Amino acid sequence: MKRITVLGAGTWGTALARMLSNTGSVVTVWSALDSEVSTLSETRAHPNLPGVELPRELIFTGSMEEACREMDLLLFAVPSPYVRETARRAAPYIGPGQLIADAAKGIEAGTLLTMTGVIADELKKAGAGPARLVALSGPTHAEEVARDMPTTIVSASPDPEAARQVQDLCMNTCMRVYTNPDIRGVELCGAVKNVIALASGISLGLGYGDNTKAAIITRGLAELTRLGCAMGCDRQTFTGLGGIGDLIVTATSIHSRNNRCGQLIGGGLTPEEAVERTGMVVEGLHALPAVLELSRRYKVEMPIVEAVESIIHGGVPPAMAVRELMSRDRKGEEVY
Repeated sequence: MKRITVLGAGTWGTALARMLSNTGSVVTVWSALDSEVSTLSETRAHPNLPGVELPRELIFTGSMEEACREMDLLLFAVPSPYVRETARRAAPYIGPGQLIADAAKGIEAGTLLTMTGVIADELKKAGAGPARLVALSGPTHAEEVARDMPTTIVSASPDPEAARQVQDLCMNTCMRVYTNPDIRGVELCGAVKNVIALASGISLGLGYGDNTKAAIITRGLAELTRLGCAMGCDRQTFTGLGGIGDLIVTATSIHSRNNRCGQLIGGGLTPEEAVERTGMVVEGLHALPAVLELSRRYKVEMPIVEAVESIIHGGVPPAMAVRELMSRDRKGEEVY
């Protein structure tokens, strides 16, 4: 049996751990919160996954050493703002050649590193590794993965063997895994789509309908693709599961915290009030500064992202930001 640790006991980490345990692996779940370890161990249920029973075989621990030693796979599933600290804590227990997959989605402000880049940076600082790094990304809401609904995901890495190993470990009758060598493109998609999902939610909060949502998704994909191509990513990535697939589900689903937060902002709450009401980390807000910096660095026009920035940090009323978007100069439909 393969031994896997999931670092993070939120809804996504718990859903992945349940899936991997049911697939036949010995799975340990690490949490930084002792109370969370105790509650999950005792109740075998996650409060944000009602009706989902966790396997008795799942091991819960607050010990990073126990979580990392002699594991076939370490799977990061903490929210993106906590990836660096988690990697720093894990680094002393990670040996050379360790297979690591990251399921968090974001780009770090300041460094502009993707999440696998953040992990690699912390391992290098600690004199650990080098590890074999894989990004896991795609249209994968935890609420559905935890209920064994058919789902697809991408295992992305420039190391084809590492990508295939993660594919083999995660593949089952409910989860179909595809490989992709374009790790940078896949991770970029995972970060930018959350910002576009905020825009989609804002439009819903303003009372707009499907036409507006379709426009935001389509033109948001164009913005994402332009940026990715300017950064040297593979164009095909953006029409795949990590690109349009993840964008669709995040910009439309009731399970999307980014969509939900945007809806609250469009409905009149401040960003701070909307985050508090959402009750979970809103990844798009954390990714926004880095996405803006990348667009400026690579001289790529991203009007939807700029509109979200004007609402979140510029104090522009959402309806006014929409009017400004709709009043931009006439142009042809350059998709890319």
